[in-house]
Amino acid sequence: MKNKKRITISDIAELAGVSKATASLVLNGRSKEYRVADETRDRVLAIAAEQHYQPSLHARSLRTHRTHTLGLVVPEMTNYGFALISRELETLCREAGLQLLIACSDENPSQEMMAVNSLLQRQVDGLIVASSLTSDSEYQKINERLPVVQLDRRIGDSALPWVISDSVESTAELIENLALLHPDEIYYLGGPLRLAPSRERLAGYELGLQRAGVQAKPAWVLHGQFSPSSGYEMMARLCAELGRPPKALFTAACGLLEGVLRYLNQHQLMDADIHLCSFDDHYLFDCLPLRIDTIAQDSQQMAAHSFSLITRLIEQNVSDGLAQSLPSQIHWRHPLSRKRKL
Repeated sequence: MKNKKRITISDIAELAGVSKATASLVLNGRSKEYRVADETRDRVLAIAAEQHYQPSLHARSLRTHRTHTLGLVVPEMTNYGFALISRELETLCREAGLQLLIACSDENPSQEMMAVNSLLQRQVDGLIVASSLTSDSEYQKINERLPVVQLDRRIGDSALPWVISDSVESTAELIENLALLHPDEIYYLGGPLRLAPSRERLAGYELGLQRAGVQAKPAWVLHGQFSPSSGYEMMARLCAELGRPPKALFTAACGLLEGVLRYLNQHQLMDADIHLCSFDDHYLFDCLPLRIDTIAQDSQQMAAHSFSLITRLIEQNVSDGLAQSLPSQIHWRHPLSRKRKL
């Protein structure tokens, strides 16, 4: 099949009977500045619309030294929170005339760097990353060439710009409430401690118990991956050891809670006497017969602040706001929680 020729500014100029320079001024929105006649402008625009003319992004990049693209790296595309943030960021980029390129790391450091290098090869103007790395050395090198913003999680005590949710205080408040109801047994299912969200949510759990005057037991804390399969396995282990579901349980992520619910459903335990709580929220939790107290991150604000920060860094227009911690909101659903809400 013969390839169709791409419509260029020269083609538009020839069809409109004007010079290439005049056609370029009109199509780049500068006709008024250079006093191009209204009739000429309208003719050029009409022909461009009729021919479905699209400006060359490559030519635009050569002129501006930018590709007008941003790169986003997330650990998991199916994670509800990251899906919401990705959608919000894509909308913000589209409205600003930018293209968002999204890559997934699957919480694998090697895969993450492959994804980052692929985005760099496409010459993105900036990177927003929810990293699974334990060192920011590679991102510090990248930051010398283009801006890098950390999203949702920090790499250790990295000084690179970041936008995260405050998970310590919100988790502490929820756990303190839970401990007043179930002081003798509150289990915790978390992710890998090498990741900042795992450490921060565990710190919130411990702080909440301390505020309630409850002595934490080492056996109450289990760690795995932020995945449904890991949540299922840890819940199965707990039930096998206890001979019943735990009285109270906090999961540090929505994926872990999904695994717990899957186990309860498969073993006809959905009506068991268990008080479930979790970090991360999902609108479907409002539809479950089992009432679950959750901590919701403000995905819209996380996306908005990340977008604002990365675009200001690209424009080299940042004097403050390089570190932003956004509040999280607790959704109280369990009837006992409503009565004992702090």
